[in-house]
Amino acid sequence: MKVTESSSHYDNLEKMTVMELLHNINKEDHLVPVAVKSVLPEISRLVEQIVPRMEAGGRLIYIGAGTSGRLGILDASECPPTYGVPHEWVIGIIAGGDTAIRMAVENAEDDPNQAWEDILKYGFNSDDTVIGIAASGTTPYVIGGVKIAKAKGLLTGCITCNLDTPLSKEVDYPIEVVVGPEFVTGSTRMKSGTAQKLVLNMISTTVMIKLGKVKGNKMVDMQLSNAKLVQRGTNMIMEATGTDEATAKELLLTQGSVRLATEYFYKQKDS
Repeated sequence: MKVTESSSHYDNLEKMTVMELLHNINKEDHLVPVAVKSVLPEISRLVEQIVPRMEAGGRLIYIGAGTSGRLGILDASECPPTYGVPHEWVIGIIAGGDTAIRMAVENAEDDPNQAWEDILKYGFNSDDTVIGIAASGTTPYVIGGVKIAKAKGLLTGCITCNLDTPLSKEVDYPIEVVVGPEFVTGSTRMKSGTAQKLVLNMISTTVMIKLGKVKGNKMVDMQLSNAKLVQRGTNMIMEATGTDEATAKELLLTQGSVRLATEYFYKQKDS
């Protein structure tokens, strides 16, 4: 039996008090970062391969179904505002299309050919990377997608929460984060979903840092999409240049990013 489907270590959940439920869920959640730590070498090997491909014009493409697909879309959608990169740099694709983001689409994950068809809507090149996300490691949509991608010469990886899965066998760089049985048996949106999100955060963040989208520890290319981020950018410029708030804000708004504003400040200072 797959670990993700094995019976919870807890029973009679309906008889527990609210505090007992919360305590036990939290106790299980503590196991997740430990499991992620154990696969850091595997994550590192995948990231080391992704970076040069993206430097050469490749994209990072996530494919998944259900919770796994939603997590891929979440990670992809946060890269443009956080790092100021084009939306096509990191792409999240879910079985069943956009409708499946909010509600289940019947049988969407059962077609092994559909993921590649969905990828083709974005085009592809040999420098792209496709990462299949599936807690079970048995989702036909995901397995079929990475299998075809690999045959086309793309780099492939996966994030799963079982060992030696059919999905892992089809990719170049498998990441298997085994977090144990879920608190509610089979509910992989819990520990498995948390593990997948942590790994996705690690992959995209490390890739973006290595692509030069972070300076020091600051998001110097972030999009200025609301007042909070304008203020954050203003503070960054003040810290980097020592200038006053009004000047920093004006520089930010006229130059469009913390990076460009800071560079402009020092260029003007040196001229």
